[in-house]
Amino acid sequence: MSLKDEVHQLHAQLCNGLADPIRILILYSLSGGAKHVNELTEEVNVPQPTISRHLKILRERALVRSERKGQYIHYSLADERVIDALDLLRAVMADNFKKHGQLADEVARGSSSK
Repeated sequence: MSLKDEVHQLHAQLCNGLADPIRILILYSLSGGAKHVNELTEEVNVPQPTISRHLKILRERALVRSERKGQYIHYSLADERVIDALDLLRAVMADNFKKHGQLADEVARGSSSK
């Protein structure tokens, strides 16, 4: 495998880490600071085993890091820029919704004039 192929593979793995709504909620939750699993469970309103499973994936993709503090393991963003990336994707999505909404309006106006 070439270096270029490896980079594309790593990029795809990183994107895969973002490809779940629960993981996105976890990342946004962590943008407010480090939290342990119980805090994330409460904030995201998802069962603890589910949160733990998603945190494992986020750790494997180097999107979050963990640090033991007493009896708890606290999770934090590995790089704050991931939130900037998610916000940028949301802006693209919002623009797409606007475009589709305008198209739907044009279609509706066109069909009502017939």
